[in-house]
Amino acid sequence: MPTREDIALLASYNADMNSRVYTAAATLPADALTVDRGAFFGSILGTLNHIVAGDTIWLQRFQNHPTGFRALAPMKEIAPPTGLTHIYSDDLGVLREHRERLDVIIEALAAECSDRDLAQPFSYKNSRGAFCKKFGSLLLHFFNHQTHHRGQASTLLSQANVDIGVTDLVVWVPDEC
Repeated sequence: MPTREDIALLASYNADMNSRVYTAAATLPADALTVDRGAFFGSILGTLNHIVAGDTIWLQRFQNHPTGFRALAPMKEIAPPTGLTHIYSDDLGVLREHRERLDVIIEALAAECSDRDLAQPFSYKNSRGAFCKKFGSLLLHFFNHQTHHRGQASTLLSQANVDIGVTDLVVWVPDEC
């Protein structure tokens, strides 16, 4: 089971890596962001939109946690995606603003979570049925999903000769000695 420190680390890593990916993507012309590169979600922009859609779906689900996290209140103002291929924007700058808003919410949620919250069972529904899992494990999935698809975006950027730099989580892990 992750600790609240683990979740805070992942939230910080997530925000920093998202910033790096968007900064790298901004070096490309707009048409290079939308060209279908054969990825799961087609283009670089399609992949970034998918990450935003997935994050939005989970954050809106997390609003139902019994703790009633204050950090998630702004999610009520964000329209739910129509699906996992939902396009929030074809404009990288607009999408980046949305991404940054989500990252602020995610970091605030991480700061608000207690170890007790992470251990608590959490019920949710999706198109495959109803589930009840430990909230901390669901947060791990949430961050893993982002990392997985950011890795795809990183590969697409590399194929376009854009390097986002070091992506290893270990760089964000504090030294203890």
